[in-house]
Amino acid sequence: MLKHFWGSLLFSAVCLALGGYYGWVLHGTIDGMLGILWICAVLAVLEVSLSFDNAAVNASILKDMDPVWQQRFLTWGIAIAVFGMRIVFPLVIVMVAAGIGPIEAIELALSKPAEYQRIVSDAHIGLMGFGGAFLGMVGLKFFFDSDKHLNWIEAIERPLARVADIEAISIGLVLAGTWATATMLSDADALTFIIAAIGGILTYLAVEIVNHVLEPPTPSSGDVAKAGFGAFLYLEVLDASFSFDGVIGAFALTNNLIIIAIGLGIGAMFVRSMTIFLVRQGTMSEYRYLEHGAFYAILALSVIMYINTFAHIPEVITGLIGAVLIGLAFWSSVRSNRADARNAQGEASA
Repeated sequence: MLKHFWGSLLFSAVCLALGGYYGWVLHGTIDGMLGILWICAVLAVLEVSLSFDNAAVNASILKDMDPVWQQRFLTWGIAIAVFGMRIVFPLVIVMVAAGIGPIEAIELALSKPAEYQRIVSDAHIGLMGFGGAFLGMVGLKFFFDSDKHLNWIEAIERPLARVADIEAISIGLVLAGTWATATMLSDADALTFIIAAIGGILTYLAVEIVNHVLEPPTPSSGDVAKAGFGAFLYLEVLDASFSFDGVIGAFALTNNLIIIAIGLGIGAMFVRSMTIFLVRQGTMSEYRYLEHGAFYAILALSVIMYINTFAHIPEVITGLIGAVLIGLAFWSSVRSNRADARNAQGEASA
């Protein structure tokens, strides 16, 4: 098991060393340095707790990918996750919202962290709209599948599979949820939310189109590489949507860009290692309902992101909901596996 996490442990050690050095430079005291290290550690735990369902969903997609692309997801993907989503993305928000250039945005983040935090936090409505809509589309696709025969909660999943062939039913449901949420907001916020949610839906459709175009009818080495790239792109957009809550929630602990990047970066690395572990161990196949639990967690997060536009739900609650759903799915899988084993023994002895 440890072999899947040695890279994350090494990465964490380097990041914490950098965090300790930064804390010493910032405060010049042992207490100040330890305080920075503590915040980095808490942010890492926050990221992992919010993203366990992300790891399970990633694993359900990665298990069918070429091993080369699995490794690229861990290597290239971590650079995108840490540098792109935890550093560049908040800066882009500031650049667009404040109408300033990249250098000015960096200076603002480092010299005026309170103003930087305010600008990023003000983008909360749009981020929740985009992420909630995209994750809603991802989650609904799993359940609206006429070829899906394995169900965890029959009373919910069987009826959804029966109506899966209705044209654009997922889009209709997400748009209905978007409209209902918009009625709870002021006119200005509602417009921002609706535009962002439509952007999330269109991004999902764009990624699906890319996947469809790159997916080969008859696989060859070149076609496998193209399909791998399409799945890689899908996973990166999925990870970005999952990361919104963590990036926004980090400001509850600190508004320092460097500390946020270190803490969330450690968490993001462990989430990727967890994903690879689930794939290499065959966990998703062995525990049959684990994938179901992950997609229920995705839908729950989508709904929570919508609700967060008008009523705050603490990040710890968000993380617990996902963990409980996946835990219940795991428990149900274990029970089913034991029942199958007992039946097999009974047939063998008969």
